[in-house]
Amino acid sequence: MNPETVAFPESSEPPAGALVEPVARSRFALIQPLRERDFRLVFSGESISLLGDQFHFVAIAWLTLQLTGSGVALGTVLMTVAIPRALFMLLGGAMSDRISPRSLMLVSNALRTVVVAIIAALVLTGHAQLWQLYVLALIFGTVDAFFHPALNTIVPMLVSERLLSPANALVQIMMQLSGLIGPAIAGVVVATLNTGPAFAFDAASFAVATVTIWLVRGGRRAAPTATDDGTAQRPSEGVLANIGAGVAYAWRDPAIRSLVLLVAAFNFAFNGPLLVGLPYLADTRFQGGAAAFGIIISAYGAGALGGAILAGSLRHVPRLGLVTLLTASAMGVGLALLGNVPTVLLAVVAMAAIGLGAGFINVRIVAWLQARTPEAMRGRVMSLVLLGAVGLSPISFAISGVIIDFGAVSLMFAVAGAIVVAAALGGLFAGVPSQMTDDPAA
Repeated sequence: MNPETVAFPESSEPPAGALVEPVARSRFALIQPLRERDFRLVFSGESISLLGDQFHFVAIAWLTLQLTGSGVALGTVLMTVAIPRALFMLLGGAMSDRISPRSLMLVSNALRTVVVAIIAALVLTGHAQLWQLYVLALIFGTVDAFFHPALNTIVPMLVSERLLSPANALVQIMMQLSGLIGPAIAGVVVATLNTGPAFAFDAASFAVATVTIWLVRGGRRAAPTATDDGTAQRPSEGVLANIGAGVAYAWRDPAIRSLVLLVAAFNFAFNGPLLVGLPYLADTRFQGGAAAFGIIISAYGAGALGGAILAGSLRHVPRLGLVTLLTASAMGVGLALLGNVPTVLLAVVAMAAIGLGAGFINVRIVAWLQARTPEAMRGRVMSLVLLGAVGLSPISFAISGVIIDFGAVSLMFAVAGAIVVAAALGGLFAGVPSQMTDDPAA
């Protein structure tokens, strides 16, 4: 599952070339990016890899609970992934701008294949211990920090600007479709065969993605580096200078600055309760254990799939900023209710509603940001937004684990939902609806 929601910019004037021509009116517009060979390869490989991720997510949560029975331990394992991911995210963005994003994706997928294969081997041989999960989680999070900025950077290099919204919609549909079918299947696999086969499938999926990225011809060149005003920068100025230029550029743009702050607030509220709280609820409140957990996560995927399809099919979203804030507020209400539902069925309804909003927001805002940002800055700006999404996750995981062990899981969800609504109201009073008017998909 990917509960991280990407959110809000402001509008002022976008950089030259940021506005894009509309996609042709056609009921087949959504699949037009698949005509591009390289995008088709990335799409197919990552589709399989993302399905494997769902197996990994269910398996790591259940393995940790099997080994410890502790919400704190589960939160700590997730935190061990999130900390290096946050620390190295900006470096990953800078490296995406300096060298080939294809190369970063290739190396990252290969290394993640090895890490997950080691976990699978430890579980299957009966030697898995908690300390090993911490070590491997630390390595996985570090490598992961370089992959995601590269993925967001390579998509605009494989399709034309007019296809950015459909391409991002397809990426989101791929993510949510895997989130729809993956957790339910993974839950059954874990419940019947234990966690080892689930990790083995994830390792195999990373291996497949490595091969498909190796076959990609585009995305090999590095984007020209740039200073904080978007002009050319000498490569000799170094990675730290590149990172500084990217941060300065993003912070001087009020729209991107608003985006980073709101993304941070939303994901702080969502990540801990959903990734730590839901496994606990499935294990203690709902009947069905791992299978129930998989069904609930699949409901999120079903909702997000519908949201992504809707967002990718629309040529224009009037008052996109206001729509996004209202959508986020509704998601916050759903989050608050989620911790108090007594049955799996009601949890499924709440998660589907949250997923619907997340799928819609992610497609429209990622396309907006990619089109707004100059190519030379795209990796760093995308990594800064991703940092907003994951930077506070370690704290969210830790707090959630402690609250769960104190028996206040329902209160945790209620407070988290209130934080989301409060952040959306803050964006409303800050003028985000009037700022966010230059939807590049228009």
